[in-house]
Amino acid sequence: MPDMSASASLAMTHLVSFAKEVDEDKVTPGVLGFIVFAAMALAVWALMKSMSRHMNRVDFTQVPDPKAEQPEPADAETSGQGKQQQS
Repeated sequence: MPDMSASASLAMTHLVSFAKEVDEDKVTPGVLGFIVFAAMALAVWALMKSMSRHMNRVDFTQVPDPKAEQPEPADAETSGQGKQQQS
């Protein structure tokens, strides 16, 4: 047991000296800042995963337009006018 108390005493000595080096006037985010940052990171991860899932469900194949399949002749206007005059 003497070894354990000696190591605990040594650890406390290092922690006390570290605590003295910390500037008391310095503002740090602390535990609350870490929790908020971690929550935001998890929210972004969940949103990206959801977006990826939704993007995989989208069907990107285009159905060809039936009107666009049959190109009209270049002189469609003149043939249409000729039909109207013959009636």
